[in-house]
Amino acid sequence: MILKKTNAVLSLISAAALLLHMGYNAFAYMAMYYNPTLKVLTAVPFITAACLHAVCGMCAVFLLSDGTRLDIYPRKNAGTVIQRVSAAAIFPLLILHLRTFELLTETSGKGEWVIFGLLILAQIIFYAVVVLHTAVSFSKAFVTLGLLTDVNKKKKTDIAVYIISGAVLLISVIAVVRGDLIMFLPK
Repeated sequence: MILKKTNAVLSLISAAALLLHMGYNAFAYMAMYYNPTLKVLTAVPFITAACLHAVCGMCAVFLLSDGTRLDIYPRKNAGTVIQRVSAAAIFPLLILHLRTFELLTETSGKGEWVIFGLLILAQIIFYAVVVLHTAVSFSKAFVTLGLLTDVNKKKKTDIAVYIISGAVLLISVIAVVRGDLIMFLPK
């Protein structure tokens, strides 16, 4: 149980760091302001906590036999399945995310607009997957820590988190895509 509780704490730290990272970058793109130090100061704590969370999560699944069978209670396990599939999708998209600005610069400079558009789309998908994983996982961390025991309160928490996550996603997508288009499309 120590592993699962540690993972729950790391997931909550990751969620807070994600909000900070996305918030700073949305602000930077909206203001067309770039500060590499602030970018690193928001990215490093997030990626550190998220990587530790990922390792703990994988250990819980593989070492604690914490698997989910789709054939038993599929509706109840849907959140867990979404949680795990989105977690798996984060890593390949993260590799692309880390190089997106460089690739956008390269493709726009060469006039490769189809690839440019696909990169923008991949960026949106990455944001959506990360936010989805966080939203689906948020209340589960509080359940694991024993801080949320009432089913009705969990449902209300989930709804509030989904609404906030949707707003954060929408703001981030609009800010970043708008900023990318301003920077890279021909004037």
